[in-house]
Amino acid sequence: MADGGAVRRVEADGSTARWAPGSQILWRYRENAGEHVHICRPVTVVRDDDELLAVWLAPGTECVKPVLTDGTPVHGEPLESRYTKPRTVQHGRWFGTGVLKLARPGDPWSVWLFWEPGWRFKNWYVNLEAPLARWKGGVDSEDHFLDISVHPDRTWRWLDEDEFAMAQRAGLMDAQLAARVREAGWSAVDAVRAWGAPFSDGWQHWRPDPSWPVPALPDDWDRTPAHVSS
Repeated sequence: MADGGAVRRVEADGSTARWAPGSQILWRYRENAGEHVHICRPVTVVRDDDELLAVWLAPGTECVKPVLTDGTPVHGEPLESRYTKPRTVQHGRWFGTGVLKLARPGDPWSVWLFWEPGWRFKNWYVNLEAPLARWKGGVDSEDHFLDISVHPDRTWRWLDEDEFAMAQRAGLMDAQLAARVREAGWSAVDAVRAWGAPFSDGWQHWRPDPSWPVPALPDDWDRTPAHVSS
């Protein structure tokens, strides 16, 4: 799926050529700066250039998500043990409305747009994460637990501060990384306060091409890329 014509070529230095609109790629998250992929979402490329990668996560897309080894959803486990119990991965579907994901090269966050049924815009969601690493089949990152919700009236608030604190106590994030993540969060807040890109770019009015098929999850969704680039 993701390698079947989605990318024009991979340059000799390992950098990935731009994807054309309508290409299907994988948006993945690795666990604890390791090689293990624990979140994988097939998406459709909306725009890809030097300023922005925009992708559409369609309703009904088959995805991979982490669960506890007994099958308990991660967020169904009490916070105190959520990051200490053994985990595995599980296939599921992205239900509800779709999500538009926006990422600028090198930014330690991506911005997601959510809608209510009937395309009533709900909010922007700033997902603090490692800058995306591009590879032939898509992009990889590492989630940094802390998030920000931005509302249509331009107000904002921190999300998941309890999870951010617990991840530190569980040893998933040292003090230096936690400080960098918080600093990245304040940089995102500065963009919100200034109402800069991508909040001011009108993406809430965007709609997906109805001819786009829902991307399939490939069997080798967790493959290790030969090369990655920012």
